[in-house]
Amino acid sequence: MELRVAVYNVRGFRDDAAAAVRILDGTRPDLALIQEAGAGARLRAVAAALGMEAVHGPLPPFLRLPRNAVLVRPPWRVVERRVHRFDRSERFHPRGVTCVRVGRSGVRLWALSAHLGLVAAERRRHAEELTDLVASLPGPAVVGADLNEAPDRPAARWIGDRLFDAWAAGGDDGGGETFPASGPTARIDYLFSTGEIRVERARVLDGPDVTRASDHRPVVVDVRAVD
Repeated sequence: MELRVAVYNVRGFRDDAAAAVRILDGTRPDLALIQEAGAGARLRAVAAALGMEAVHGPLPPFLRLPRNAVLVRPPWRVVERRVHRFDRSERFHPRGVTCVRVGRSGVRLWALSAHLGLVAAERRRHAEELTDLVASLPGPAVVGADLNEAPDRPAARWIGDRLFDAWAAGGDDGGGETFPASGPTARIDYLFSTGEIRVERARVLDGPDVTRASDHRPVVVDVRAVD
C-alpha cells in the first residue's frame, strides 16, 4: 500500500501558520510527522484545516512532555498512541517521541515523530533510546525526526546503521538540506523506516511559503508498505 509522509519542524506554527497549512495541503500527506508542534489548540486548528487528526502528548503542569505530533489523514485511522520521553531529558525543554499506530484496509504501521536535543552527548543517548523503541514495536514503522545534526554525526550514524534513511534510498538531486529554510546548508530533518517499508521518492520542498512558514524545510517521502 502506498502512502505519503511529511516530516516538518514547524516552530510551533509561530511564523506563518497559514503558509504551513498551504504547504501541507498542497502535498496531501497521509501522515505528517511534526516537531515543535506548539500549543494544542493551534495544532488542532491546523489539523482541522487539513482534514487530519492530530495526535500529541498532553501537557500537564507537573510533567512537560515532548511537543511532537502526528497528523493522520482519513481513511487512515489511529489504532494506538503513546508518548515516550527520553531519559535525562531537560526538564523544561523535554525531548522524546510521539508514537502512533495507524491502520487502513488491514494494514498496520507505526508513525513516530521525534526531536533530539542540542547537545551532542544527549543526542547520542537519545538515538539509542529511539532505535530501541522502534525495535520493540510490532510491525513496520516510519520515523520522522529533527536530529539537530548532519548525517555524518554520531547520533545520525547510529540511527542510519539500524534503520533505512529515506533520503539515501530515494532522495532527489542534492544533499537534502533542510535548515535554515531561507538558504539551507544542513540536512538535519530525516525520515527513517524499517525494512518492511520501501521508499519510492524523497524530496525537500522549496518556495515562498516554505521560507515563511518555519525555519526548517519540510521533507516529503512517498513510500510503500511491503510484505
